[in-house]
Amino acid sequence: MKLTVLVDNNTIIDRYFLAEPGLSFLIQDDEATVLFDTGYSGIFLNNAQKMGLDLAFLDYLVFSHGHLDHTWGLDALIKYYTELKIEKRPYIKPTLIAHPQTFVSVASEDFDEFGSLISERKLSKHFRLQLSEHPQQLSEKLTFLGQIPRMNDFESIVTYGRKEGDQEDDYVVEDSALVYNSTRGLVIITGCSHAGICNIIEYARAVCSNDKVADIIGGLHLQNPSRKQIKGTSAYLKNLQPDTIHACHCTDLDSKIALSKVLNLKEVGVGLTVDYD
Repeated sequence: MKLTVLVDNNTIIDRYFLAEPGLSFLIQDDEATVLFDTGYSGIFLNNAQKMGLDLAFLDYLVFSHGHLDHTWGLDALIKYYTELKIEKRPYIKPTLIAHPQTFVSVASEDFDEFGSLISERKLSKHFRLQLSEHPQQLSEKLTFLGQIPRMNDFESIVTYGRKEGDQEDDYVVEDSALVYNSTRGLVIITGCSHAGICNIIEYARAVCSNDKVADIIGGLHLQNPSRKQIKGTSAYLKNLQPDTIHACHCTDLDSKIALSKVLNLKEVGVGLTVDYD
């Protein structure tokens, strides 16, 4: 399986791609091609084109959750497919995989909308929707985890606005991740880890019946975390000892420094490609 970073907050030095506070990965294995999140804008398409990657033949479009930095690139992808159709060029309409609450509107006092700009009803006109709280198998080795059980007491303790129709603040229950069962162990692929990276790992190990973790790549949602959270996360990961960790997007510098003291932390940016057997 090959994973290519199409969108991140940073770019790799001497690689002239665009970056933004968002995330998008292209995942290619022998059985499926998957676009994981679409970032904030259409730069994932620009970057893919510069890398010589064709997004016209995706099998799956997967979303980690509904926030703007992961879903607002959707309109650019819809326009891209529409233009391919107008020009009578071949393309595949991918199956869209996500939690059922991913496309519910969410707002706060500061933002009129920071969830998906496109509703589930409208998306159904452009994609085959496969929304579920339960794990979904995308290929023999690649799994969408669905809703993550939140078991520990140091993660998933911050709310983000309120979903339309809800009376309580939003814990982003739709937050999910992908897991690839490689020959070296599990590769955990996250968007923002609102569910808590340790909770995500524990659920991935249970779903895949494999305790070994080879790599973790994606946002860990460690942005000025509480002392309790960073201490608990560092202790858990130190004990787990994955081969590597590629922390990016919503992981701040102090948190990366803390994790680098107990783990083999690698740099991430647009243009990075990592391969797993």
